[in-house]
Amino acid sequence: MKTKYKGLKRLYIALIFIFMYAPIALLIVQSFNSSKSRGHWGGFTLDWYRSLFTDASIGEAFTNTILLALLSSVISVILGTAAVIYMSKLKKSPRTILMGVTNVPMLNADIVTGVSFMLLFLTLRIQFGFVTILLAHITFNIPYVILNVMPRYRELNPHIYEAALDLGASPVYAFFKTVLPEIMPAILSGGLMAFTMSIDDFIITHFTAGAGVHTLSTKIYSEVKLGIKPEMYALSAMIFVTVLLLLILVNRVPAKADAHGKEAV
Repeated sequence: MKTKYKGLKRLYIALIFIFMYAPIALLIVQSFNSSKSRGHWGGFTLDWYRSLFTDASIGEAFTNTILLALLSSVISVILGTAAVIYMSKLKKSPRTILMGVTNVPMLNADIVTGVSFMLLFLTLRIQFGFVTILLAHITFNIPYVILNVMPRYRELNPHIYEAALDLGASPVYAFFKTVLPEIMPAILSGGLMAFTMSIDDFIITHFTAGAGVHTLSTKIYSEVKLGIKPEMYALSAMIFVTVLLLLILVNRVPAKADAHGKEAV
């Protein structure tokens, strides 16, 4: 009986993975199909990837995407880490309330967040463009940084920081020498998560982008409306592989840090 249930569990998990990843696997396969007709296989080719790298508009969208992801992740890491340090000094009730507020962008539907940002920028008469996308990305990235850094910060021994102060170190120097190295793995993990979320976002970017400003996700959407080109399969495949690698890094960074910590103990 146990063997039967075990087999059903494996079948259930296999079906979940098939429904989740079969369409993506098909997309990746089609990105190497030499035939423009998606209905039959015309042979293996890298032409669509070559064409992708020679397209100026896609190159601009790629540059915008990477620049947005880098800037938003760096700024959100700084603001998120500062928020964690501030909230750790608060009493339990205000800290719980503030944590709930910071989690709203993460729990809220992307469509609601995107429309809210659009209305806010219209009300403030801020011109839509790169800056509005960056502000939106920073806002929804900060909760992910807090979520990664907060547990690590709570595990710190506060007496180490206090000892550094007693030995004559300034608060800033003591922080960089005692606190920052301990929470750095969590900061890197939060930064990678923010970078991944920024690259992967479409809905919020769509509502906050101005005319002529594209990221890879909005570029794919605009191209698909005109008809699916083979280059879009190649671009989508590259985005998927990039996000997958970043997620693997996000999970490996804290795992390695914990392993080193256990060895040190």
